[in-house]
Amino acid sequence: MSVKTNPLNSHRYNLGLIGNCAYSGLVDQDANIRWLCWPRFDSSFIFGSLIDDEKGGEFSIKPATKDFKSTQEYIKNTNILCTRFETKDGAFEVIDFAPRFNLYERYHKPLMLFRKVKKLSGQPRINVKCHPVGDYGKKIPQRLTGSNHIRYEGLEQPVRLTTNASISYINEEKSFVVNDDLYFVLSWGVPFEASLETTFEEFLKRTEKYWNTWVEHCHLPSVFQKEVIRSALALKLHQYEDTGAITAATTTSLPEIDQEGRNWDYRFCWVRDTYYTLSALNSLGQFEEMKKYTSFIENLDIDNLENLQPCYRIDGTKEMTEIVEDLNGYMGNKPVRVGNQAGSQIQHDVYGQVLLTFFKLYTDERLNVKKSSPQIIKSILKHIERYMEAPDNGVWEFRGKQSVHTYTLMFHWAGALAAKSIAKSIGDQDLLVRAEKAVQHAAQLIEKSYSHSKKAYAQALGTDEMDACMLQLITLGYFKNKSSEAAMDHLQAIRKELELSPGFFLRYKHADDFGVQKSAFLVCSFWYIEALASLGHASEAEKLLKRVITTQNHVGLMSEDYDVEMNSQWGNFPQTYSHVGLINCAFAIDRALNSPAFFIHE
Repeated sequence: MSVKTNPLNSHRYNLGLIGNCAYSGLVDQDANIRWLCWPRFDSSFIFGSLIDDEKGGEFSIKPATKDFKSTQEYIKNTNILCTRFETKDGAFEVIDFAPRFNLYERYHKPLMLFRKVKKLSGQPRINVKCHPVGDYGKKIPQRLTGSNHIRYEGLEQPVRLTTNASISYINEEKSFVVNDDLYFVLSWGVPFEASLETTFEEFLKRTEKYWNTWVEHCHLPSVFQKEVIRSALALKLHQYEDTGAITAATTTSLPEIDQEGRNWDYRFCWVRDTYYTLSALNSLGQFEEMKKYTSFIENLDIDNLENLQPCYRIDGTKEMTEIVEDLNGYMGNKPVRVGNQAGSQIQHDVYGQVLLTFFKLYTDERLNVKKSSPQIIKSILKHIERYMEAPDNGVWEFRGKQSVHTYTLMFHWAGALAAKSIAKSIGDQDLLVRAEKAVQHAAQLIEKSYSHSKKAYAQALGTDEMDACMLQLITLGYFKNKSSEAAMDHLQAIRKELELSPGFFLRYKHADDFGVQKSAFLVCSFWYIEALASLGHASEAEKLLKRVITTQNHVGLMSEDYDVEMNSQWGNFPQTYSHVGLINCAFAIDRALNSPAFFIHE
């Protein structure tokens, strides 16, 4: 039988990610497309059974018998997914991918899903079901049959399934024998009208070559290379290349923990999350994504903004009204949210993160690209100066309160340091003086958050609550002029208060808008491990990283949260934060193994 895991026992989101930087999808181990949004990352799903089995539609290719075994893996160093089925009648493989390769001096990334049934042995029988939906399950398209295709009319754009399989068997959902390789191309808008088998095989070959070449150009650490490569490939798929925006995750409303209502839409571009993603990709020697994101930021017209929003739609639109859809939710977890109220929050840390992103453009000699106007740097620094002591909703986007968060001050400090370096590189004395004053002011405020009783920097001014995000004071280099003992005291105070089990942490311990947290937030694990390695404890950091990456699913993907008691993944999936964290830890451990007791700083 196909193995079905109990969601509350060793559940690891048994899904593989495919995509081409125009769209992405999730495929389960029964070769069902459980999640796919068209025409954009933040559009309605056309397949969304991940959050509603009844209204979510279906595109499955699986054995006609219930007695089968399935396994799933990627073609090495690619985002091409293979699901293998073995039955008593024979074996076959479903190959899923989204085409991506160079064509006519640009990337070919059509809104087309390519699926191949490759016969391996015997005479296996399969069932193929294709039921796209629109407007989050509220629209059911009309089905029209052609000679070798099925058209689905009534959605935003026509959807067409082109295949060499029996149209009658697909329409009637009747099982049939696989005698030869079968090809399926599902298209949005522009139909697939080329020769099917020849074009399919050519696209498959060229897509595999594209991903292999992309990985070959990655600079890798000496440790955890396999895991780093899979994380890098996952991060790449979260950039909407058309505008340069990078999303936080592929999905919406997968709950942080069961039945608590912590269900959010992460299919948007968070300025903060993007900074982390680009930092990881830069460590890998991949800069194309940063260049495209820079254009996204420039098109926000920061100089004329009163406030920079914490997140935007992937086309740069400000409006992100949060609504609730009438859907069952993942494992019955409601609400299912579309849009995100965080877009209207105040989160002043974003200015520092934008400056850190621009910092690479100005200071990395490998980047022979047109630099952004110094005016945008000055405009962002102006916002840091203006909001230096202003309260905000913080990194965790508290909905019920605002504070002067130390995390925000930390990025005021780091962003101002970046502006200082940029000023030196371009010879702007006025910018240099302003940036230095901002660095000093931010540092003075950070010191006000220090808890003498805990020997650590607290979550916000006026409290001594610990927060795992403050581990980044170590990795950002804040302790470089302090003793290693002070840095270790800070790290251990956070561990003592927030660690659930070795290597797994709460974000904070106090109650928030939804009560007290129960699940570990995976990026906090990676922040701790990276900080530990940065302080020269490479062996312990390596041991903990090996423990934390056991949370990965069968193809190496990670979610946002982890229930350490139930050994189960939760939260939106795949989560860029988590994959960024893994990459950063691997590089930090690599550096520590080669140069013990170092600090990361500007």
